[in-house]
Amino acid sequence: MSGGNRHKRRPPPRREPERPEPPVRGPVEVTVERVGAKGDGLASSHGARLYVPQSLAGDRLMVNFGQPRADGWEAEPVTLLHEAPGRAEPPCVHFGVCGGCAVQHMDDATYVAWKTDLLVQTLARAGLMEGVALRPMARTPPGGRRRATMLATKRGRRLWLGYNERASHRQIDVAMCPILAPALVALVAPLRALLADLLADGRQVDVALTLFEDGPEVLLIGLPEPKLPQLEILAAFAEANDLARLSWSAAPGKPAEPIARRRPGMVTFGSVPVVPAPGAFLQASREGEAALVEAALEGTAGAATVADLFAGSGTLTFPLAERSKVLAVEGDAEPVAALEAGARRLPAGQVRVQRRDLFRDPLTADELKGFQALVFDPPRAGAAAQAQELARSAVPAIVAVSCNPASFARDARTLVDGGYRLEWVRPVDQFLWSPHLELAALFRR
Repeated sequence: MSGGNRHKRRPPPRREPERPEPPVRGPVEVTVERVGAKGDGLASSHGARLYVPQSLAGDRLMVNFGQPRADGWEAEPVTLLHEAPGRAEPPCVHFGVCGGCAVQHMDDATYVAWKTDLLVQTLARAGLMEGVALRPMARTPPGGRRRATMLATKRGRRLWLGYNERASHRQIDVAMCPILAPALVALVAPLRALLADLLADGRQVDVALTLFEDGPEVLLIGLPEPKLPQLEILAAFAEANDLARLSWSAAPGKPAEPIARRRPGMVTFGSVPVVPAPGAFLQASREGEAALVEAALEGTAGAATVADLFAGSGTLTFPLAERSKVLAVEGDAEPVAALEAGARRLPAGQVRVQRRDLFRDPLTADELKGFQALVFDPPRAGAAAQAQELARSAVPAIVAVSCNPASFARDARTLVDGGYRLEWVRPVDQFLWSPHLELAALFRR
């Protein structure tokens, strides 16, 4: 029997999940108990957790229940009944809408105490704070960030360039950014004009900005392969705005292709000039980098041989090499090339470079024999497999650098359970007014 698709049953229409009903309609009075790990005030009402934006511990407010969120509800402030001490005037016109900064409403002392306490709580939950010296937080000032990635979106004739809104995929068009280095902020308006002409309607690209010692770099990620007219426009842009380098990449993780290289794009680690690949990792601020280098040097003092694991392009390798022989281990090809180029500037054997995936193939305890100290600086996921081998090793001193206190606490617990003692921890704030925190720590056998 024929009849095509007339008798096939259509699938039922897809139903959106129903939004749960809030416990109560209309404003309720709440008191903020503390500021949580993402920068929102935490309060309770009618047995439910409320997340109160731009609030401080001790604030008393009238709020409405807003959108559901994880284990609670977004609070929509209505009236501030009592303002707790510690509030400051936010320096950015985008604060409250932009998702980049969570706590510009805190004064400096309140901010430092909150951010330090985030670290203390994380370590205490892992049983790591007893007998540990907590050092003062290293700071990055406003205008100190030397790298950032913005999103550019073409809508009709308008080009939006900026960040996502708070808790949203909507985008804001940035007019200012007080955390970024002024040389990078100065590129925002020219980039907006450039990309408004280059991009087709509906196209999005990531714009990675980095400030090197010899000038800024722009990397356009997700850009369709530019043809000769576009290449000429981009090269003229690099000249007009005095860029060190301008590159493009078809997608995240794809190789970057140069468009204009007017200067190398150089940074100095220790006494060694290094040229990272376009878009390569660089510590977010000079102040943060200096604090991490200082910690690595202190923790490895007196060691003749040092292993630097997850070495990147040599941020810690080359300062360490000024007084120790260093094995630098890194998994990605481009940082390895930068390491090898830097190593050639030093006496033969001062820095040995090994390419190795330390997540799948960590250095074993046997391979670590003979090293008098070790430094490891993994990505946000931490280094669980490598920490297991370190815990079995006899390396006398280990400096851990981390951009994620939670994964650090897991790996630190492994080291402590393996017989190491955590001596001190120093928080390092490279992401001003955000919940993100880095740290350096020293373990000894």
